[in-house]
Amino acid sequence: MTLILSPLAALGRKTLAALAMLGRITLFSLSTFSHILRPPFYPREVFNALMQVGWLSLPVVGLTAIFTGGALALQIYSGGARFNAEAVVPQIVAIGMVRELGPVLVGLMIAARVTSSIAAEIATMKVTEQIDALVTLSTHPMKYLVAPRVLAALITVPLLVGVGDIIGILGGYTVGVQNLGFNAATYIQNTVDFLEPLDIVSSLVKGAVFGVIAAVMGCYYGMNSGRGAQGVGRATKGSVQAAAILILAANFLLTGVFFSV
Repeated sequence: MTLILSPLAALGRKTLAALAMLGRITLFSLSTFSHILRPPFYPREVFNALMQVGWLSLPVVGLTAIFTGGALALQIYSGGARFNAEAVVPQIVAIGMVRELGPVLVGLMIAARVTSSIAAEIATMKVTEQIDALVTLSTHPMKYLVAPRVLAALITVPLLVGVGDIIGILGGYTVGVQNLGFNAATYIQNTVDFLEPLDIVSSLVKGAVFGVIAAVMGCYYGMNSGRGAQGVGRATKGSVQAAAILILAANFLLTGVFFSV
């Protein structure tokens, strides 16, 4: 009997721990948005976060998108050739990049680059007692450290997704015209005709949600890190893992919301 109950008890403990963490993250997120909406505001911190999250992420987002778009065009052409459907390359590249690959890849790149950076930075501040120093100066850590980063991600990640979508389609266009023999004007026309406003709206909404997830996870794990170098390392690793999983789960849910049959 013990052999049966012990695994069930372990599973129950892990389930309760996961639910408790989900509750803490939810409360942390609600507190973050309440601080975003209430003064005082710190424009300099917001600007620095905008540069860190948005501008400095452009190179990795652009490179990821252009190579993904080119590879997607090659794969679609190769697969379509089996059914004499090579002509659908422009349409499928456009819908694949805008609906799915663009937002998800940008979200994962932001999780890898920005979430880890935020978690390591805030965790280091906690370890070195800089957060305690903010409190002694009557500065709320949530308002000074967390709110600007989440607001910056909410603003910039949808813009990065839009740029990534365009660059990804451009990568597919370059491969299609230069390597696969498509007519340039026809390729562009097919791309424009096939995309619908809902595709673009869903892409930008996903970008906003993924940006918030990435920033909140970095801030949450940083603010709740353990002591010492090991605590910083665990916070950084845990933040990226949690952000990536939540981004993929949110992508599934949002795709169901926008494109449910």
